[in-house]
Amino acid sequence: MPIDPPETEVVRTRRVACDGGEGALGHPRVWLSIPLDRGWIDCPYCDKRFIHEDAVGKAA
Repeated sequence: MPIDPPETEVVRTRRVACDGGEGALGHPRVWLSIPLDRGWIDCPYCDKRFIHEDAVGKAA
């Protein structure tokens, strides 16, 4: 059974940055590229899911 991501964000660009959003309690900033075929990507540090606006409703 898949576990839902702790947070999701719909974005307009295919390249996004994630730093955990917690200031000093976050994680190192990483740049992630959303694959065209899948339409979403999860941050490897905090599991936040970024969904491209064209793929809303398709993320699994």
